[in-house]
Amino acid sequence: MTAAVSSEFPDSRSWRELYQAAILELDAAKLPHRIAEAEMIIIQRARQLFQQSGDNFNEQQALDDAIHALRALRSILQSDSNARAS
Repeated sequence: MTAAVSSEFPDSRSWRELYQAAILELDAAKLPHRIAEAEMIIIQRARQLFQQSGDNFNEQQALDDAIHALRALRSILQSDSNARAS
């Protein structure tokens, strides 16, 4: 499952697709790339929403939750790597 986003301005669907690809990735070798890719598009979307007017609270909250989940996943992945190296 490769989800590439070529748009300069991501939409709600594109960041959600990359986020899901990251959290559902089973191949530990691909996971760091998936996490980084999802984080990048989430940050882009958050910046875009910051500049827009309107009620974006729900999506902003979802972006925040997604970033925290990805950081937790990265932390777990790093802990597993460190444990295997010991």
